[in-house]
Amino acid sequence: MSDAFTTHVLNINTGSAETVFDLTGDCERFLRVAAAGRDGLLNVFVPHATAGIAILETGAGSDSDLLAALHALLPADDRWQHRHGSPGHGRDHVLPALVAPHATLPVIGGQLELGTWQSVCLVDTNRDNADRQVRLSFLG
Repeated sequence: MSDAFTTHVLNINTGSAETVFDLTGDCERFLRVAAAGRDGLLNVFVPHATAGIAILETGAGSDSDLLAALHALLPADDRWQHRHGSPGHGRDHVLPALVAPHATLPVIGGQLELGTWQSVCLVDTNRDNADRQVRLSFLG
């Protein structure tokens, strides 16, 4: 395959609590090799029916605010038709409709072009499956 397209899979363990997991450093490490100073696009994709990718500020409370907003929009109770797993697990299957399972980001000169406070994050509300894969793909 051409070096214009490079892909790598991250294996992430998100633990037993709902989380916003910062992937920015992983993306930057991948791009140092994959982009090698070139312009292009980074696609970040999580191949799971109960997780998403978000671009947001972390560390100043926004990650906790996102989880709180998801709790308000998608309560973990018995209202969901999808009922296997822990109580309220059906909401986890609705999450990717609100937090997409992918993001495509510009890469300029081999560097991820994010705003000052932006981070690339895996959003995982599924407490039943902590083992996640995230596919990073560079096209340039």
